[in-house]
Amino acid sequence: MNIQDTIVALASPAGAGAIAVIRVSGTDAINICTPLFKSIHDKNLAKQKTHTIHLGHIIDGERVIDQVLVSLFRGSNSYTGEPTVEISCHGSSYIQQEIIQLLLRSGCRAAQPGEFTLRSFINGKMDLSQAEAVADLIASDNEASHQIAMQQMRGGFSNEIAALRKELLDFASLIELELDFAEEDVEFADRTQFKELVARIMKVLKRLIDSFATGNVIKNGIPVAIVGEPNVGKSTLLNALLNEDRAIVSDIAGTTRDTIEDELSIGGIGFRFIDTAGIRETTDTIEGLGIKKTFEKIKQAQVVVYLFDASLIQNSEFRIQKPSLPAASLPGGENYSSVLFEIEKIKNQFPLKPLVVIANKVDQLDSAEILNLKSQIPNIHLLSAKENMGVDELKSKLLDFVNTGALRNDETIVTNSRHYDALLKALEEIEKVQYGLETGLTGDLMAIDIREALYHFGEITGQVTNDELLGNIFSQFCIGK
Repeated sequence: MNIQDTIVALASPAGAGAIAVIRVSGTDAINICTPLFKSIHDKNLAKQKTHTIHLGHIIDGERVIDQVLVSLFRGSNSYTGEPTVEISCHGSSYIQQEIIQLLLRSGCRAAQPGEFTLRSFINGKMDLSQAEAVADLIASDNEASHQIAMQQMRGGFSNEIAALRKELLDFASLIELELDFAEEDVEFADRTQFKELVARIMKVLKRLIDSFATGNVIKNGIPVAIVGEPNVGKSTLLNALLNEDRAIVSDIAGTTRDTIEDELSIGGIGFRFIDTAGIRETTDTIEGLGIKKTFEKIKQAQVVVYLFDASLIQNSEFRIQKPSLPAASLPGGENYSSVLFEIEKIKNQFPLKPLVVIANKVDQLDSAEILNLKSQIPNIHLLSAKENMGVDELKSKLLDFVNTGALRNDETIVTNSRHYDALLKALEEIEKVQYGLETGLTGDLMAIDIREALYHFGEITGQVTNDELLGNIFSQFCIGK
């Protein structure tokens, strides 16, 4: 794309609405828009001050297209860092297209995805990590992802990386200076201070790298798989969590043949709940495919919720011993040692996944039976999805699996996989520098590793870029941004 062109695009969502915003940016933006705008006070748009708004009409010759408000931004005092005009018109799709087509005929070019933000980056209005945060902010659909995007867009992450880079660069300059006086065998860089700096940089890098695990699930939502035997209330639980009839509920076992997914914000964190087909032996081909998909969803989930029907243990002993029969021979529901068998199987197959064991339909139990349940399964969660008992407590329990401490303390959290990759590479180079300091490596060899670390820091903020990298990043943006 030619960044010298004057570009135009719809900056508000496509389709009909009350108001639409059309953005024009580039050297000739004001000159192109001036003859197309007729002020109700006969003002010449080209002579108006920056950051002013004007009421008038967009005209095509003698034809009036619409009454509009035109916002004027001169020089570098705009989002893109170049002259910009924003036209607020009525939200008719026809009006939007008529104005855009008029601007294209008058010398504008249609903007590419993310081109306005790309120009903002090129013109120094923001660095690359801040520009990427713009896309994250637009995509944020809960409080936590919004908070992280805002923190990054304000420059929190950039400032932390820039501070580390500057300190490392200062020492790198002294190391490079030593190379110019190699024959004199002098040291300009204090090795003790350098060791302290390297240790501090490593600590910060490790914290940022570790934060990616939290940041990634917050950004994309935390997948929670609801599993269990057929007809234990999985779909009823999903409906209770979402507070709507999202899944079909029936007394007929095996109603859910495919996975059903929906999202919910709990405490500002996005959770993606997956209602799966009941796990049991079946000769039904379609139900069998659903059960196979259930285990695939467990693999993808961050948290597994195992649900069983507690009402089936009324007036019977709940046995904790493992069954001697294989799982396929267990009569589902009648011998409840099968529940313990399934819990153990999930734990063994997915040992690193948090598992929440839920006894559903506890409203049908007496106090003695509830005490028996609690004694047999540690940390069991009691719930009645149909009566909406224990649902709020379950939401709180799920929230405990997310590390919200860094979020509450407004610490920098990494959510971008490109940044994560650059941080890993920077840490690898810094570890080489630390090894060089400990083993007395010569300055010329350490300088190579320092330059590599500085390169990877620069990749994050955009001090080191190439056309392919920028193309990949900004192609993910919507066209009007």
